[in-house]
Amino acid sequence: MIERQRHIAIVTETFPPEINGVAHTLGKLCEGLRSRGHRLSVIRPHQKGESKSAASPGIDQTLTLFGLPLPGYPELQFGLTRAGRLVRHWQKARPDVVYVATEGPLGLAALNAARRLQIPVCSGFHTNFHQYSQHYRAGWLKKAIEGYLRWFHNRTQLTLVPTRCMQSRLHRMGVAPVAVWSRGVDCERFAPGRRDKALRESWHLGDRDLGVIYVGRLAAEKNLALVVSTFERLRHIHPRAKLILVGDGPLHRRLQERHPDYIFCGMQRGEALARHYASADLFLFPSKTETFGNVVTEAMASGLALVAFDDAAASEYLRHEENGMKVPLDDAAGFVEAALRLADQPSLVSRLRSQARLDALDIHWPGLVEQFENIVFNLRYREKRHAGKQSVSLL
Repeated sequence: MIERQRHIAIVTETFPPEINGVAHTLGKLCEGLRSRGHRLSVIRPHQKGESKSAASPGIDQTLTLFGLPLPGYPELQFGLTRAGRLVRHWQKARPDVVYVATEGPLGLAALNAARRLQIPVCSGFHTNFHQYSQHYRAGWLKKAIEGYLRWFHNRTQLTLVPTRCMQSRLHRMGVAPVAVWSRGVDCERFAPGRRDKALRESWHLGDRDLGVIYVGRLAAEKNLALVVSTFERLRHIHPRAKLILVGDGPLHRRLQERHPDYIFCGMQRGEALARHYASADLFLFPSKTETFGNVVTEAMASGLALVAFDDAAASEYLRHEENGMKVPLDDAAGFVEAALRLADQPSLVSRLRSQARLDALDIHWPGLVEQFENIVFNLRYREKRHAGKQSVSLL
């Protein structure tokens, strides 16, 4: 345990109250570090509708900067600044360590500033941007993006990833060193007891009807076509089943026009989100582009029967036919068959739901915050050269 107060600077393009996996993770991390007595400063772009002097609750100091919409993800921004400005900012209040959560222009400026000041800098690999390119008609950029990410992360002391499979992928990309720092789940908020009969009735679901839910961004990189095809097959067997889509994104309008009978709930947060999870029965998560996927552990905590590919959070926490259904990444047909099997075997669904909830109870945020603390506050700034390539030792 770190016994004295430390100052950590977090640099990110997204932060609460924005709704996405990165913002959620950073919010929980900051909450935990603050409760352990550390000083926190955040550097991020202005968020829509906030004043220039806006501060983030629970953060000792917030520096907000000019930002521009992220292509393909306009609800988020990438920040713009120069390294020199951050050097001057940190000379006034020097952090013990800098955590760069995003690799955009703001992250690069922060990385350069930290290196100038010889402050230990740790990066997080939160988003598979190189994989996203193929879903936005820019697949030709994949190698260039991958090369930039490799160069960026190899200039930091350490890169943190949420799963062992992501650690292996980054090693294959040529990134080192890489450590695993996972994600927790709030089992008090996300719980089977949040099941809401009135909400189910608003979805036209009876007690024995099947509510199939997807929670996440309605976007091309989420592989939503598989959700649709799976549900349509399932509905042939269970005509009273309903598909509930929680979230928003560029595919929202197209999906609603093509499937007006689906239930579109939009963005949900807090207690409302917990009720939506718990009021469904079967959770479909077809994404192949996640670094983690907090929705998987939230669905587990909510006591849902899950179907997911053997990747990201599912690779770490799902055990096939014990607490969920997990299929190989290249087996779309197997994904559909797993969902159909659950729809026809209520006893299996009941067993999976109970075990998923029990296993989620062991995924604690406090322990993971302490792990993060021990990792980043034990970094030391030291450069080495091996075969013309920078590496940094951990002391």
